[in-house]
Amino acid sequence: MSGELRDLLVVCSANQCRSPMGAAMLTRVFEARGIEAQVASAGVQAAAGRAATTSTVRAARVYGLDLDGHRAQATSRALIAGADLILGMERMHVREVVVLDPRAFPRAFTLKELVRRGDAIGPRRLRQTPVAWLAEIHRDRRSGDLLGASPDDDVADPTSDLSVDHDQMAAEMADLVKRLVALLWPRGVD
Repeated sequence: MSGELRDLLVVCSANQCRSPMGAAMLTRVFEARGIEAQVASAGVQAAAGRAATTSTVRAARVYGLDLDGHRAQATSRALIAGADLILGMERMHVREVVVLDPRAFPRAFTLKELVRRGDAIGPRRLRQTPVAWLAEIHRDRRSGDLLGASPDDDVADPTSDLSVDHDQMAAEMADLVKRLVALLWPRGVD
């Protein structure tokens, strides 16, 4: 692997809500910033071919995103092996990724975990590659960090958690994506 992150995989449960939203938001920021990276999404329990939920499509439109053509795909060993960075929406998703491919652990985080840990060490430094920054973030992690669920690490699922709606999820996702990009691809570092 080079020092760059060229292929990202965003993972949730059904690949109909959080992961397509996160992937679309990342793709838009990458295009706007000229960051050369591809973003795919998948679900650990996805039924291939299903569309994004109606509420997700509606919430995405508020951010200028079109998810009408999205079709779900299941997480696979091939998708995991091809990803330089894997962003789960919950610890459970990262656990499932690591069960499929244990070698993925150093590059698989929940989105919230990566932002939280990134805030603690600071943005990528001058001449530090994205891969080196991720290695620094991963250094003190333990597999036990993936046990259970945690509001510190999990983006709530509006399709199963009645305390959050799709608009709240989209707003949280937009904030997390903005913060992640500022940490991992800060302006003026490359």
